[in-house]
Formats: sequence, C-alpha cells, structure tokens
Amino acid sequence: MSQTQERPTAAAAPVAAGPRTDSATLGVVGLGYVGLPTALAYVAGGGRVIGYDVSEPRRTAIAHGEVDLLPRDLDRLAALQGDDRLVVTGDAERLAEADAIIVCVPTPVDHHLTPDLTALRAACRVVVERARPGQLLVLTSTTYVGTTRDLLDGPLRERGLVPGVDVHVAFSPERIDPANVDFPVEATPRVVGGLTPACTRSAADVLRRTAPVVHEVSSPEVAEMTKLHENTFRAVNIAYVNEMADVCQRLGLDVTEVIGAAATKPYGFMPFNPGPGVGGHCIPCDPHYLLWQLRADRAEAPVVDATMRAIAARPGRVVQRGREVLAEAGIPLAGAQVLVVGVSYKPGVADVRESPALEIIERFRRGGAEVSYVDPYVDHVALEDGLLAGTDHPWRRAWDLVLVHTLHPGEDVHWLSHASRVLDATYRLPTGVGTRV
Repeated sequence: MSQTQERPTAAAAPVAAGPRTDSATLGVVGLGYVGLPTALAYVAGGGRVIGYDVSEPRRTAIAHGEVDLLPRDLDRLAALQGDDRLVVTGDAERLAEADAIIVCVPTPVDHHLTPDLTALRAACRVVVERARPGQLLVLTSTTYVGTTRDLLDGPLRERGLVPGVDVHVAFSPERIDPANVDFPVEATPRVVGGLTPACTRSAADVLRRTAPVVHEVSSPEVAEMTKLHENTFRAVNIAYVNEMADVCQRLGLDVTEVIGAAATKPYGFMPFNPGPGVGGHCIPCDPHYLLWQLRADRAEAPVVDATMRAIAARPGRVVQRGREVLAEAGIPLAGAQVLVVGVSYKPGVADVRESPALEIIERFRRGGAEVSYVDPYVDHVALEDGLLAGTDHPWRRAWDLVLVHTLHPGEDVHWLSHASRVLDATYRLPTGVGTRV
C-alpha cells in the first residue's frame, strides 16, 4: 500500500491534452450496478460508450434487458439495442478505441473482512496494458487510500507512460444509489481528484456529461478518502440508530416517534431509521477498507471499529428477537414455521449482496426453524447448503412467525394484519401490526 510516488511538476508540459469532451468515446470497465447506469447516462448526454465486462451472463442479460435498473434506464437500454452508441463487449482490445476509460468493478470484502481487490486489480491491469497516449483513466470503485497510485500510476510509469504528461489519471468515487429515482446519475454531484491539475481538469470535463456539478479536489487520495468518509458516516449513524431502537424497545418507547420528534430540530440533527441491518457493497464493506489500511500501520479508529462490530451483530439481534416472540407464545424455534418478507438489501431492487436477510435465514435454519421467504424481486437466494426458492401466496399458510425484512414499493402486505405473530424489522408497518425488533 504505497502512499506516495513522485508527482509530475506543474512545469511539465502535457504531451497529451486529454480527450475532447464534445466527441469523446467512453470506455466503461464493469457493467454492474454502477457501470451500466453510468454508461447509459453518458450516452444520454450525447456520447458513445464501449462497455467491457468479463461476464458473459451479464452481457447476455444486458442484451435481453434483464437487468436491475430504474424504469427510465431500462427504457434507455431498450432503445439502444443494436445502436452503435452503446457497444457491450467481452473483448478488452476494444478499450483502445476509447478516449476516456472509467473503471467500475466491485470491491467487496471476504469472510475475514479483508478487502478483496481481485476484480479491481484485474480491471486496472487490463486498462494499463491497453492504455495509449492521450487517454484519460478514471477509477470509481471504492477502495483504500492510495489505490490510484498503486494500481494505475506505478504500472503506467513502468510502461513508459507518465501520468499528467502522456496520459491523464484520476479518481472519482461512484455515487450510485440503486432504486433512488430522486438522485440518478445525472442528478448527483461528483468528486474528482487527479494525479496532476491537468488530470483533474480532464476528468472533470468528461464527468460533467453525467453530473450536474463536479467538485475538484487536490489529489486522488482526497477523493478516495471522501468516499470512505461518506459511507463510514452512514455506517456510524445506522449502528447508532439501531442501538437507540433497542434502547427504546427496552424502555417501552416508539423509536420512530422519537426520531420524528428529534427531526423537527432544524439544525444539528439528521434522521436515520433503524432496520434489520445493512447490505449492498457499500456500507457493510467500505469502512473495512479504512480499518484494514490503518491496521497495516498499527493505527486504530475505535469508533469505526465499534460501528462495524455493531453492524455485524445486527442480524443476530433480529433472530434473537424472533426467538423471544416465539417463546412468548410457547413455541420453540426448532420446528417453527418462519416466513421472511423481502430478502433484497433495500426496497425496490433485486440486489441481495450482503443482505442481512441471508444471515438471518441461515441463523433461523441453524436453530432448527423451517424458513421460507417471499420477495417479488428475488426468485431464489444462495445459502450455505444450496438454493432456496421464494414462495408464492404466503397468506395461504399459517406461520409461527413472519419476519418483515424488506417492504418493496407498492407491495400488498395487508395480509400481515391477519398473521399470528409479525416481527417488523423495517419499523414501517402501521402501528398495531406486529412487534418491532
């Protein structure tokens, strides 16, 4: 994890001025939850995109329009089928045609909470091997501070391409919030920091095609830390509000009423809502990149560390409350019929990456319960012992416990008012329906 490398001086006259933003072809490496919306936004802004993804199933899904996108983006994708403005390919050599390349690949953590940089290292290697003078290379994947220098700056120099002179290199953290119709790509400001001022300006010029505002910072490291700060901030507040939910439950108070009252303060307070845990590849993962980097320097961040331990413990707390609700009815967990309502990590998406529901289901099953789930967005989930398919018409069965994990927009759950025991982990059911975690 090298932190610094010698930067080109301001006096070094760039040989490459960077791509012309009025005609630049953008290469997007990784067409997942970040890359595909980015590509569609760039085309909508008048550009052309070469989208590269190593996964043939993903490329096939894109070709058939069978991807998890906002309705507007699904329409955009359908309109671009067969259109040369969006080329989807598994041929990395096509990236040489791009004037600018954005890397948007997953950066998860493994079972030991250690950053898994496999995809990012591979993507950067592909890009560096095909880089040419005049190109702009932008990392967007969340990662540790110093990644841009480690995976792009150094390898490019080894090829004889000097960032800021021959090519431009920058980091601009992605800010995609799946299913958020209020803040699509084009409505969300971007942060960008280049290896040189010229790199920053070049990246900002390209990013303005997909963002209303581009905030320039002094270095890639500042931009990298910005993303870690954003999501660690959210993690801390989510862990805190979940703790307050437990406190209110013990004191016989309605935590949502407390939050609503506190939110009337016009300054110094930002409302967060409790839930069953956090999912996706951001909040459960990103703070661990910071903790991992600090551990290498034998440094600590006690608040962040406590936050991530609390987040990891949240699914277990939900299962414990399930046990308590069953025990109050004289029903042992072993053999209990448990239904989980909603398994995606947030409403309105089919994404189950790091979803607390998966751990909750596994824990219930390890306790001997017979667990089913219902989710209109998710046909099946992968568990330790294989696939579990969703169930249909859950109101036709009598369940010992119904755990409400995710409520999707427009989902009809009126039948929950007739269920015997409902445990609401969303804190969104009407008062009087079920018991809250």
